[in-house]
Amino acid sequence: MLVQVYGDNAMKKTAVYRWVKRFSEGRGSVTDEERSGRPATSRTEENIAKVRQIVRENHRLTVRSIAEQVIIDGETVRKILTEDLDMRKVCATMVPKELTEEQKQRRVFSY
Repeated sequence: MLVQVYGDNAMKKTAVYRWVKRFSEGRGSVTDEERSGRPATSRTEENIAKVRQIVRENHRLTVRSIAEQVIIDGETVRKILTEDLDMRKVCATMVPKELTEEQKQRRVFSY
């Protein structure tokens, strides 16, 4: 019946049985439990500030070269650029998705 209503978005029968078992054992929440392992520490405010400064100085750098300067992995640098600094890649140059007011004024007066 769930498959008829929800189609491909319905939970599989084995997943339903697993959750029923967990709740019958006393679990009260569907949120993930704490896991062991190393916490992610590369995407800190300090590293975000370093990447921002590097990009301001030279916006033609590659993600790899920025990662080498900050000493973190390239995927973390890419996430910092796209998610935290709200930038996107245009012709191998990282630029803000939206111009600031100062940039808009500078652009108007430069023509």
